[in-house]
Amino acid sequence: MYRILLFFSALLLMAASAPPPAGNPAVPVALLKYNGGGDWYANPTSLPNLIDFCNRNLGTNLDKNPATVMPGSDEIFNYPFIHMTGHGNVVFSDQEAANLRTYLMAGGFLHIDDNYGIDPFIRPQMKKVFPELDFVEIPFSHPVYHQKYDFPKGLPKIHEHDNKPPQGFGLIYQGKLVCFYSYETDLGDGWEDFEVHRDSEETRQKALRMGANLVQYAFTR
Repeated sequence: MYRILLFFSALLLMAASAPPPAGNPAVPVALLKYNGGGDWYANPTSLPNLIDFCNRNLGTNLDKNPATVMPGSDEIFNYPFIHMTGHGNVVFSDQEAANLRTYLMAGGFLHIDDNYGIDPFIRPQMKKVFPELDFVEIPFSHPVYHQKYDFPKGLPKIHEHDNKPPQGFGLIYQGKLVCFYSYETDLGDGWEDFEVHRDSEETRQKALRMGANLVQYAFTR
């Protein structure tokens, strides 16, 4: 179950500015498929576009085809970085919550992106994963905002929903940020193909750069 630990050598490559050596196996990342009826499959072009951006601009070697993984599956330990999105309900069984907890304790990283409407559902479910932890707002000085791309004011605002400022929340386990929750920004919409939302290139670049920061942080913390 702890196969994720075998990725440590691969994770170091994520920080390299040069392309990875020829023949180095691609590092897989995944989209979380959860129960409860929420649209975990929203924004289908988001993660592939972020992967492409990271490979071109960070020198990473991420597998261009993201996988889909369930929170209760042993396969989750194959993916150092997991992205989660949606608008609606989320339900983790006790077994799924325990498995996700083990994954995060073992070195995995979860990015939750509120696609508008997931907030009241994801908070109690993540409380099942870490009953002893609460989401805390991540200060603008945190390294996650200062990787290759600098975001001195925290998360960029990508889409407007409730006239609220964007906020980045996190779960801190033993001093490490293991889960980053982007709220009231909709980063994934900014990663999508231009034709989907027709965001300006400036807006899309902000979203992709912040996403790249999350990937780089997850692989170098």
